[in-house]
Amino acid sequence: MSNRLSRRPEYTFSENLRNGRHGWLRLTPAYSARLVEERLRAYPATLCVLDPFGGTGTTPLIASAMGFEATATELNPFLVWLAHTKTRFYTPETVTETRKLAQTLIDTRQQYASPDLDLPPIQDIQRWWDAEPLCWLSVVKSLIREICPAESLQSDLLRVTFARCVILLSKASYHHPSLSFREGSQLSLTLYDYDALFMQELELVLQGASQNPVREAQILHDDARTLETLPSASYDLVITSPPYVNRISYIRELRPYMYWLGYLSNGRDAGELDWQAIGGTWGTATSRLKQWKPRLPVDDEVATVAARIREAHPENGILLSNYVLRYFEDMNQHIQNLKRVLRPNARIHYIVGNSSFYGVLVSAEQILARLFRQHGFEDIKIAPLRKRNCK
Repeated sequence: MSNRLSRRPEYTFSENLRNGRHGWLRLTPAYSARLVEERLRAYPATLCVLDPFGGTGTTPLIASAMGFEATATELNPFLVWLAHTKTRFYTPETVTETRKLAQTLIDTRQQYASPDLDLPPIQDIQRWWDAEPLCWLSVVKSLIREICPAESLQSDLLRVTFARCVILLSKASYHHPSLSFREGSQLSLTLYDYDALFMQELELVLQGASQNPVREAQILHDDARTLETLPSASYDLVITSPPYVNRISYIRELRPYMYWLGYLSNGRDAGELDWQAIGGTWGTATSRLKQWKPRLPVDDEVATVAARIREAHPENGILLSNYVLRYFEDMNQHIQNLKRVLRPNARIHYIVGNSSFYGVLVSAEQILARLFRQHGFEDIKIAPLRKRNCK
């Protein structure tokens, strides 16, 4: 069947880049708004929707725009802020005030002579940005704090605009799932051109802000394994996409935003967030996974796959074998706690991806379907959506 599948780019993050608030900031592993909308059309808007792996807020934004009551949980505090900002209601007055504040910011920026740079503690930061854009970004970051009330709607919209400029002015080149660097920034601009770029990106953000959802979604900081903040028997419908079982680090792609906006201050914290991810990914997780032992009984197929991966590579086999074991243990815990927050006859849609390590296929869709059955879920179907671009 996989041979007959196409790559369906309209189901990936690339579809979101041209879609209002969904395109404010890119995150490669995000799924498309279209995929969520197609599933929601089958249900009445009286249902309560949950996304326990909220990410950038795709599901709650689409659901709330269609009139559903929507809640999302997310472990990463930066993504909690982003999803909350994307799902807020912005009045015309807020949009107008944000535009005025941006012009004040630019007018003030042009009065700066040789400011002391307030740079984030990113290792080898010159590899990411040349000296001139670094200076400009440092000044603009400081001015947003100075001219905007803390945690205001206007501040959030200016920070989204700033984060867009952070990537546009960088030397980073994203080719999923790797990150590379080019010589010189992506754009060849003067300082005044940077100001014009900021105002240009602001208009794109404000255009999205003017397209309000029918209702505001609820975005909660929580761990999908425990879902401690969610009330019992409260949700009718789940549409979500947990991290794929491919050991890709979400923090790697997010770190420019997170450092510049103050959500990260050192590599140790970045590594800790990666360890907290489902399965544990990079950074601190690399050393911890080698020593990690399962705490729960291991599914037979998971044990067999993990053993084959361990035997397939003398150096990294143990690490990746433990990653697979921990991934499904984490997902098993998630499924157990998910059942508590669902109402009777609730429906769930999980967008998952399989993977392979050293030629050993990890059939995540089959394993997760079996785990759901073990926890009492019924009428489970698996439907292939697209052929992925990597393994």
